[in-house]
Amino acid sequence: MRRNITIRKRTIDSLSHGIRNSISPLIVFLLCVLTATPIFAIDQPNIIVIMADDLGWLDLHCYGNERLDTPNLDRLATQGMRFTDGYASAPVCTPTRAAMMTGQSPARLAITNHAPGNGQNFRLPDSNLQEAEWTTYLPLEQETIAERLRDAGYATGFVGKWHLSHRQGGDEAGAFEPRLRPEHQGFDVNIGGCNNGGPPSYFSPYGIPALKNGPKGEYLPERLADECIEFVKEHKDKPFFLTWWNYSVHYPFEAPKDLIEKYKQRIGPGIKNPTYAAMIEGMDRAIGRFLAELDAAGLTDNTLVIFTSDNGAWGTDMGPLRGEKGHLWEGGIRVPWIVRWPGHVEPESLCSTPVISTDTFPTILEIAGLKPNPDTLADGVSIVPVLEQTGGLNRDALFFHYPNYAFHKENRLGSAIRDGHHKLILRYDDDSVELYDLAADISEKNNLAHAQPELAARLQKRLEEWLKKSGAKLPVRVDVATGR
Repeated sequence: MRRNITIRKRTIDSLSHGIRNSISPLIVFLLCVLTATPIFAIDQPNIIVIMADDLGWLDLHCYGNERLDTPNLDRLATQGMRFTDGYASAPVCTPTRAAMMTGQSPARLAITNHAPGNGQNFRLPDSNLQEAEWTTYLPLEQETIAERLRDAGYATGFVGKWHLSHRQGGDEAGAFEPRLRPEHQGFDVNIGGCNNGGPPSYFSPYGIPALKNGPKGEYLPERLADECIEFVKEHKDKPFFLTWWNYSVHYPFEAPKDLIEKYKQRIGPGIKNPTYAAMIEGMDRAIGRFLAELDAAGLTDNTLVIFTSDNGAWGTDMGPLRGEKGHLWEGGIRVPWIVRWPGHVEPESLCSTPVISTDTFPTILEIAGLKPNPDTLADGVSIVPVLEQTGGLNRDALFFHYPNYAFHKENRLGSAIRDGHHKLILRYDDDSVELYDLAADISEKNNLAHAQPELAARLQKRLEEWLKKSGAKLPVRVDVATGR
């Protein structure tokens, strides 16, 4: 097994110096040889983060959608831990991706909407509420998990959708975009990562600037699986960190014809769009082929695999959750979370502890044996105690901040807190609050704010304190006539 060796060289050098003049040259030689021999060793696992795009909480068979076939991700879940209460850091993609890369909340980063968004100072017609200012890209000065792992000796590869390099401002911004891609954020290899939110086509020619076209008709998930397999083959002799952020199942809805025909026969509860369902199984196929290559290469036992989604689904059946992508209800932020880590995570384990995208950064740091940077603020926590079932997490609430309009512009600007099984949403259009008991009302139908005013007031105060502490940017009210 590959090891990261830590040698107490200073101690041995000191010992060698102290006795060098009193022992034979042979002993000195043997001591010198020992300085190259490990005194103790620490396993340094490979780390793989696979993320789907716009995959909803119930969009896998193992999460309860019996009409969908996702055998490979189901198998991954049986080999590790499946989280029932996993969350994305935001109900849209760009802020969640930034949170995963940095361990900081979208509120702290001021990256709160999907790029390119609606433009700064946007407001709905005849509305006096202007959405909050926000940053459309991940600044280079932000420390990423890839930079930490690369500096620790990991080979780092990025494959798929990045969506953290969009610069506003015309031609100059467009020319600057390549300088914000993954290869400038800690990754040795970048395949497909650019400012694209979705591919112009899921079949080659793809029209993705950072990905060479394949043979005509090649399917994008299969191509990205090929690239991941090649990366592993090239770097299997040293620890590697592979980030595979799928473009699937983001719009445009395109899938192999055989799968579309299959799901046309299964339309019903859980399947509203047969092409969307086909895209899910198409992605599952590609992921399964990649995981099979890990098995064949003998790497599975020393590899951590995290699978999740960047936000809730859009344009599909979300029941029993309320809302969808772009909303702070559960349909917009609750997502699948699966972790496999052989020897540490018990197979077929189920966990109801809430986890969130920002937890990815500190979790990977701990698993790689790295310490947090004391100069970097962190919002996530390591979930290793939960994975190994040795304890709980050092927090009692999750926070969300979405002060912007989604692409469909049907959402209300707001922020939210989940404390235990209670969740409060603060709405900025009328300063109202919604309070739900998720244990009894996962569909968020019964607003308890008036029935439990003291609880609502306490949670609102905690939320507002967190927003202030995070330096969160808020919507502003303007004069409808003048726009100021």
